[in-house]
Amino acid sequence: MIKMYGIPNCDTIKKARKWLDAHGVEFEFHDYKKAGVPETDLKKWSKQVGWEVLLNRRGTTWRKLDDKTKDSINEAAAIKLMLAQPSIIKRPVLVAGKTVLVGFDEAEYKNL
Repeated sequence: MIKMYGIPNCDTIKKARKWLDAHGVEFEFHDYKKAGVPETDLKKWSKQVGWEVLLNRRGTTWRKLDDKTKDSINEAAAIKLMLAQPSIIKRPVLVAGKTVLVGFDEAEYKNL
């Protein structure tokens, strides 16, 4: 079973959900703003795709952080931050078995 992690009102999530629906791909949606993300999942994703990929540095949540926090970011700090503020996790995170995709890329979704 494919599981999509994200926030329902995110435009990228809407695109990804629309693509999956149009291609008849069944998936379960996990709203990480409401339900959070287990620390074990974040650590596993971080090892697989890199914490730098998971951390959304383009969003308003990142921009609101103080410079000291931004300048001292590392894997441990990033995971702690993503647990505390899940909206800073790049969206969507799509998990299918051992495969983890971050963001929406139609070509990657087709290969999946």
